[in-house]
Amino acid sequence: MDPADVRIAFEQNILSLPFDSILPLKQVPQETKKLVRYKRIAQSIAEVGLIEPLVVSRQPDEEGKYMLLDGHWRRSALMDMGETSARCILAHDDEAFTYNKRVNHLATIQEYFMIVRALERGVSEEKLAKALDVNIGHIKRRQTMLDGISPEVVEMLKDRMVSTLTFDVLRKMGPLRQVEAAELMLSASNFTVGYARALLAATRQADLAKPEQAKRIDGVTPEQMVRMEREMSALQQDFKAVEASYGEDVLHLVIASGYISKLTSNRKIERYLDQNHPEILEEFKAIVSAASLDNPSSEGTRA
Repeated sequence: MDPADVRIAFEQNILSLPFDSILPLKQVPQETKKLVRYKRIAQSIAEVGLIEPLVVSRQPDEEGKYMLLDGHWRRSALMDMGETSARCILAHDDEAFTYNKRVNHLATIQEYFMIVRALERGVSEEKLAKALDVNIGHIKRRQTMLDGISPEVVEMLKDRMVSTLTFDVLRKMGPLRQVEAAELMLSASNFTVGYARALLAATRQADLAKPEQAKRIDGVTPEQMVRMEREMSALQQDFKAVEASYGEDVLHLVIASGYISKLTSNRKIERYLDQNHPEILEEFKAIVSAASLDNPSSEGTRA
């Protein structure tokens, strides 16, 4: 593909748009404004201004109108403060679900980049701590949170709620092992520090950031760590084997299920199986039912 044919998802220039030209997809209820997360955003904007611009897309059927894809809370907070416009990023994709399903608001790494950008703009640690309703120690810890963390891991976990202590544990692993640990966290949807420590305990000495130092995990004996290393190695091999064959297995299941579904929908065949091989008919129906649950129809996915 010619690089010239690749279109970027957003305009590179930030626009300043009046609120009367921005069409929100939803209104922010009063109950939401009582939440701690909402108050933190509102206070942050009041103290240091809008750091993360709103995301909008053009309305093709209304000239000069834009649909708000992301930033409803920020828009509401700005309007409550009496502001009449906001800085916006213009997205080419006007499908809000596609955009928002990839965004986890106030994710740990997102907050890290917000704090770093605010400090680079000259906002003091004290003012930023007040804006986020946290102590200065929180701000200082956030500044060094990703030190020693592989860029691949940052990309993988950028939209996840991850404990800051989890990054402290990952930092003790080498870059490749960090990526493996992040993959396991994603597959298990578990980003807790406890799980990270278990992965660290199962990490080989050679895969540590400092392999020359003996590995120590509170509450875990050296013998237990050796056993965990063996079990984790076997688990990773099994996981990769399943991952490699999963797509092909699902394809075979869908094809077989479709064929069996046609067989059982034939009344003569169904009656014959019911009279002569009821156990086979029961298994056929179970296969069709399981496949239909795993692969919902397009009508269901659009609901």
